[in-house]
Amino acid sequence: MLLVSTNYAPEQAGIGPYATQVAEHWAADRGAEVHVLAGIPHYPAWRPDPSYRGRWRATDERSGVLVHRRRHTVPRRQTAVRRALYEASILTHGLIAPPRMGRPDAVLAQMPSLAGGVLAARIAHRHAAPFVPVVQDLMGAAAAQSGISGGGRVAGAAAALEGRVLRAAALVGIIHETFRERVHALGVPAHKVRLVPNWSHVAPAGDTREETRARLGWSGRTVLLHAGNMGLKQGLEVLVEAARVRPALHVVLMGDGSRRSHLATLAAGLPNVQFLPPAESGDFTDVLAAADALVVTQRASVLDMSVPSKLTSYFMAARPVIASVAPEGGTAEEVRRSDSGWVVPPEDPAALAAAAAELAEDPAVATALGARGFDYARAHLGREAGLGRISALLDEAILEHRSTARHTTEHRVAAGRFPRRARGAHPGPDQQSGRKGSRP
Repeated sequence: MLLVSTNYAPEQAGIGPYATQVAEHWAADRGAEVHVLAGIPHYPAWRPDPSYRGRWRATDERSGVLVHRRRHTVPRRQTAVRRALYEASILTHGLIAPPRMGRPDAVLAQMPSLAGGVLAARIAHRHAAPFVPVVQDLMGAAAAQSGISGGGRVAGAAAALEGRVLRAAALVGIIHETFRERVHALGVPAHKVRLVPNWSHVAPAGDTREETRARLGWSGRTVLLHAGNMGLKQGLEVLVEAARVRPALHVVLMGDGSRRSHLATLAAGLPNVQFLPPAESGDFTDVLAAADALVVTQRASVLDMSVPSKLTSYFMAARPVIASVAPEGGTAEEVRRSDSGWVVPPEDPAALAAAAAELAEDPAVATALGARGFDYARAHLGREAGLGRISALLDEAILEHRSTARHTTEHRVAAGRFPRRARGAHPGPDQQSGRKGSRP
């Protein structure tokens, strides 16, 4: 199998952990020969990992997976032009230097990267293999809704290319039901779309809340925590302004991203706003669980372009969630479905601060909401179930592709279009790669 994902381990935020766990699952549990075409680690800081400085190409083995990395630009400030250059550099280097491997049985793409989708579709077409994209973000909608400078002007072109890529797929996975209508509008038939939600990829909290709160200096404070990427679409200014509105709140922004320095400037002089670096993976859930409430924010314009992956981690922390998001979007729907917290109007600091204060005044309600989120994650967002859905998607695509290829060959033979001795002449992946047992 070839997985195309710009983001991959050691990245610990966003889709990197999901791509990594899919690849390692197929290598370890399915006995497949798995290759990954990835970029250089850079997310969520939007800075290249220093260990890859000066390296244009690299092939590393991680947990039985061969990871082929290709260098690309990494914009520190997000504009439509800089994002286009980022995508173009991923596409160009991937076309110039595709991974050296045998013919894949399937090509899977994680698609917040449009360039990654194009690369995966081209490689799959070249090898007559099924192409299966999993839509994590809708890039055309993202250009229009995220607030990125110049995004509205390029949204149509991005959506047109996105539709072309998705229409080339054998099957299309979507991570949330709210994506279905827009994917259909891009020209993907309903019978090709499968729901494959993301899963909780973090472990439950280990240390007690009191121990972690004391270690972080949060004892006696009402802590409102946002963890993850600090980008434009998050609209995190609302959290800084909530701290300004209600000084009794202690607002913590943990992570990194293109807007971190802007937010730090905005929060200058506010003693109740704290910035923390991304937590280590072994400490991450403990820090989340130490907060009084966990916050997910989005700009009011963000409706159906994405569902934050942080929600799956928030639920595992067993703390209430406050979603400052559009009420009709997928994020709000997920919070309501889990019954793990409250949805407040986006870009409304007073409403966000009031919800946090209300939860702080009623610890029993906060505990009950957090427990329901944890139960929801265990029942619906388990890792094994999530990986099983991805595997079922790939298995279905591979079986359908082989069945179609066999029927096409039999039809051509029956029609006399080529001699029978030509059947099976194309070497399979085992013959090309030289590795036995490489079929999924």
